[in-house]
Amino acid sequence: MNIDGLVLLGILLSSFLTGVAIFFLNEESHRLRTWLNLLGAGLKLILVAALLWGIYQGHEYSFSIDFLPGIPLALGADAHSVLFVTLSTVLWFWTTLYAVGYLEGSPHRSRFFGFFSLCVTATTGIALSANLVTFLTFYELLTVTTYPLVVHRGTEDAMRGGRIYLAYTMLGGTVLLLAVVWLHGLAGPIAFRERGAIESLMATRRGELQALFMLFMIGIGFKAALVPLHGWLPKAMVAPAPVSALLHAVAVVKAGAFGIVRIVHDVFGIENAAKLGVLQPLAIAAGVTILYGSLLALFQDGLKKRLAYSTVSQVSYIVLGTAILGPLATIGGLVHLVHQGLMKITLFFGAGNYAETLGIHRVSEMNGVGRRMPWTTAAFTVAALGMIGLPPLAGHVSKSYLNQGAAAAGQEWVAILLAASSLLNAAYFLPILWRAWFMSPPRQWPHEHAFGRWETHWMLLAAPLVTAGLVLWAGLSAESSFSPLAWVKLIAAREYGP
Repeated sequence: MNIDGLVLLGILLSSFLTGVAIFFLNEESHRLRTWLNLLGAGLKLILVAALLWGIYQGHEYSFSIDFLPGIPLALGADAHSVLFVTLSTVLWFWTTLYAVGYLEGSPHRSRFFGFFSLCVTATTGIALSANLVTFLTFYELLTVTTYPLVVHRGTEDAMRGGRIYLAYTMLGGTVLLLAVVWLHGLAGPIAFRERGAIESLMATRRGELQALFMLFMIGIGFKAALVPLHGWLPKAMVAPAPVSALLHAVAVVKAGAFGIVRIVHDVFGIENAAKLGVLQPLAIAAGVTILYGSLLALFQDGLKKRLAYSTVSQVSYIVLGTAILGPLATIGGLVHLVHQGLMKITLFFGAGNYAETLGIHRVSEMNGVGRRMPWTTAAFTVAALGMIGLPPLAGHVSKSYLNQGAAAAGQEWVAILLAASSLLNAAYFLPILWRAWFMSPPRQWPHEHAFGRWETHWMLLAAPLVTAGLVLWAGLSAESSFSPLAWVKLIAAREYGP
């Protein structure tokens, strides 16, 4: 094993070893647990930065051990994996800081942060998987490690939400396992490869490949919350705010969207998928999900539930961009993988701040909250306006490229869909902002906690301010050499180049 392979292994172990160590701490070891959390998250940031630098220097990263006879457990760093692992690592650091402040004084913190770190390990493994078996392994590990986080509070609602989450994701995992085994039987071990790995089957196994594509999309569609496979997501909102942020922006839902990108681009190949005629049905499924999620968000008074249905809608922008043949649509979908993560995590941080500081859980309770918590509300506003697609924020960049890609591909219906979606986004976000900034606050908040001269705990405030800043930066610097958009353009150029 060379030093480059050790970097990949170190990225995984930085969170895995942190989680294992935290499990052995008692509840009174608050200071040590905090330092272990931040050390693990910081070390992962350093290792991912080293990975990025190495790739720019022309290094090739790979790590492999025998998992089963003839089937290696393999890690690698290609353009797709680097995009997702960087997003996951950056957001994990800020979610860790937020969670430390959020759970201060709460019971079972060692259990929570242990599984929290293992969850990030599974997400990182999904990002760095170099073949289908490795992907499947970490994909199922993600289900196992997130369940204890969903049920962390131990209430009847939490346990019910956890059972629903487990039922959906295990069913999806079973379908995915069937698809992997079937494809393995046809072609042997499948390594992820630019432009796909099933070219040799195109002439003789067309019908089977179409069926396999459908199975892959169903299996992964559970975690990606495609309609009608999304039912677990609103129920899982009983989890603490850091878990909700993790589920929506970093781990489960985003892992599902990333999985769809992986299967379309690096297993089937975008051009092979187009020849099989499977992209248009996927685009329609994404379009239905986008509208359905937005419509249901309109009618939710629960703030986290409104954000959950917004996620159902917004994540399918990634799927839509993946399903439209052409480089511009691919750019729009892939860059939204990053942009949606930044915006959504900011919104859930804000929702958690309102709940922990003032006891606010419903949109109808948010009158005048901007006067009491201006910095949190400013961050929430930036993310909400970004979701609507207003320039110069990150969401505008994603939607712009999706529109251009749809036009270039002759998919005019997508422009109508995106316009309708943006109007619905405005319809469920702008009333929140109006209440927060322009309506009179109540005489007394539901459950107010004082934090001295700060509007809330400084850890709870720092995280959304930083991620809101990243939302603004991703939009303003979109055309620079070091933006997420620049990296995604490189991916699209390699996918559609000569």
